[in-house]
Amino acid sequence: MKRRRTALLAMTALLAAALTALPSGPAQADEVEQVENGTFDTGTAPWWTTSNVTAGLSEGALCADIPGGTTNRWDAAVGQNDIALVKGESYRFSFSASGTPAGNALRAIVGLSVAPYDTYFEVSPQLSVSGDSYSYTFTSPVDTAQGQVGFQLGGGAEDFRFCMDDVSLLGGVPPEKYEPDTGPRVRVNQVAYLPAGPKNATLVTDATGPLPWQLKKESGTVVAHGRTVPHGTDVSSGQNVHSIDFGAYRKRGTGLTLVVDGETSHPFDIDASAYERLRLDSLKYYYTQRSGIAISDELRPGYGRAAGHVGAAPNQGDKDVPCRPGVCDYTLDVTGGWYDAGDHGKYVVNGGISTWELLSTYERSLYARTGRPGKLGDGSLAIPESGNKVPDVLDEARWELEFLLKMQVPQGQPLAGMAHHKIHDEQWTGLPLLPSADPQKRQLHPPTTEATLNLAATAAQAARLYRPYDRAFAAKSLAAARTAWKAALAHPDIHPDPSDGIGGGAYPDTDATDEFYWAAAQLYLTTGEKAFQDHILASPVHTADIFGPLGFDWSRTAAAGRLDLATVPNRLPGRDKVRHSVTKGADRYLTTLRTQPYGMPYAPDGNLYDWGSNHQVLNNAVVIATAYDITGASKYREGALQSMDYLLGRNALNISYVTGYGDVDARNQHSRWYAHQLDADLPNPPRGTLAGGPNSSIQDPYAQGKLQGCVGQFCYIDDIQSWSTNEHTINWNAALARMASFVADQT
Repeated sequence: MKRRRTALLAMTALLAAALTALPSGPAQADEVEQVENGTFDTGTAPWWTTSNVTAGLSEGALCADIPGGTTNRWDAAVGQNDIALVKGESYRFSFSASGTPAGNALRAIVGLSVAPYDTYFEVSPQLSVSGDSYSYTFTSPVDTAQGQVGFQLGGGAEDFRFCMDDVSLLGGVPPEKYEPDTGPRVRVNQVAYLPAGPKNATLVTDATGPLPWQLKKESGTVVAHGRTVPHGTDVSSGQNVHSIDFGAYRKRGTGLTLVVDGETSHPFDIDASAYERLRLDSLKYYYTQRSGIAISDELRPGYGRAAGHVGAAPNQGDKDVPCRPGVCDYTLDVTGGWYDAGDHGKYVVNGGISTWELLSTYERSLYARTGRPGKLGDGSLAIPESGNKVPDVLDEARWELEFLLKMQVPQGQPLAGMAHHKIHDEQWTGLPLLPSADPQKRQLHPPTTEATLNLAATAAQAARLYRPYDRAFAAKSLAAARTAWKAALAHPDIHPDPSDGIGGGAYPDTDATDEFYWAAAQLYLTTGEKAFQDHILASPVHTADIFGPLGFDWSRTAAAGRLDLATVPNRLPGRDKVRHSVTKGADRYLTTLRTQPYGMPYAPDGNLYDWGSNHQVLNNAVVIATAYDITGASKYREGALQSMDYLLGRNALNISYVTGYGDVDARNQHSRWYAHQLDADLPNPPRGTLAGGPNSSIQDPYAQGKLQGCVGQFCYIDDIQSWSTNEHTINWNAALARMASFVADQT
């Protein structure tokens, strides 16, 4: 999710006398201790606890009795305030800690002790009875004399005893050098290549000349060989690399490996069946993201959970949600929908682009030369609606559509017909936290033009796709789309507040021109009406070059209109130019792919990888795939297929970014309920979940402590604490589902 910030809560009760502030000053070469009495040789001062915690000295350590039955981590805590931090200085945060009984979780933080309670570093280890020592380095992003070292221990059901000693925050230490384990230097798609498709790999090596390679069966038999092509230094990774093309080998097989330069790759298959599974797994992800319904363990073994946000204590629920103070004087029933990401928020702009991409995955199957709608049919996803004679992907998308319709401002109210931008908790919550256990107050945030047009676009698209199955719902959707369109025309510049990022992402946007174009396109494709045609033709977006390096996303939605105008049957004047613009954009992405030794259609300006870069790779691949659907030219099919290799292991980190796919896969995505890394009783994300991927801005404290100075592809870490590089979101998985479906259809 975009623009997150984790908040600390103020903690006030003191164990001892008033605190002594430590002076701030310039960064020093010498190591300087910032924590006072971290060894507890002089009692407990100046450490404090929350009022529900009893603490004292025991065998030279500070031990605290932590009550059970609290909800949040910060509900029971020990800490020290007035910690001085210097911007740009590196600190080593270390401590020893134990918990009796074992298995209780600790959230250790360095942050701000006053509003807005920002966190600069945090970790969440599980405590053992015998105790463990912990040590981390991070760089402070601020100058402050109001820092805080805190140990947050609430949220457990039972009482337990916590002890800590040797707490230190040492300034002036050298930054820790993080070295990811990248495995063998031969980087392949760890899942599968298609028999009749491109097959490429990348070798990391110091060699400057071509090297011999061998393709081996699982038995060790050599079935193909050749020589690598040197590329020099790859900008995206800083590595010296060669490429390997073994596409001439077209036989099916499992457990194959590439051997070159004394290295053996991870095993992979040459077969199409993996993509049939990935098509379904990436779509099944949405069921476990549902809000307002119990998730069946029978349908998703290991992922069953109680319904979230239905008003059962301590949950306040989404059935009767008020606005933020001063925004409105009504409440709305906004139950249902998908949780946006690893938190409990629900956002119309991200829900809109996600719904469109799922609906377009189905719509492509109806019109594309290789489309196979039966593969997305009733019963394919094993969801509660399976068996109702409606394609399951439409049933799943409807769960979100119904929520989007509920976010529309009622008639008779100010801004009637507009859509609220989002609904989420009043404050950020900690990890882990099941949706059903979320105690926070829920709030509607102001309506925006962008949200309103997301509603108009997706509801209009729904009207044509659901008509064969539910004419009443189709009519309801079209009516809501028309109402939203008129409301947006009346209020064309009500944009989201970029500072509205407490408790949920801000999703800021300052220009709704692209959303107007997208909504007009969907309304035209559904109705054929001249008013919408005229808006399309008059829009500056219609003839603009919209296929830039980053591609499309929730804030750049012009492609959501352009791609559908190019592929969904219609009589728009000048439609050939629309189709040509898509192939022109695809040609640009193909050029990028061919210049990248790791073979992805993504090369951001300045090598600055964007938040969620993995889905940008996929959405650029969608443009290439659409060009194939338009033209049938094999170069587009080959490019779209090759784009998947990067996500599935052919990358600098040698990791598959899709959970459950590949020898080494991302499985610790930032999430409050797929949180196995923090709580052994909770699962990892389900198979088919996409990690956000490299993000040069590394906004979260954990990544900042590990990845300072990272280059392009190396700005990623598979840890639940890294929300800026390793979150999962509904729009990122929508891109994965769309491309997985395309690849599965190429058999």
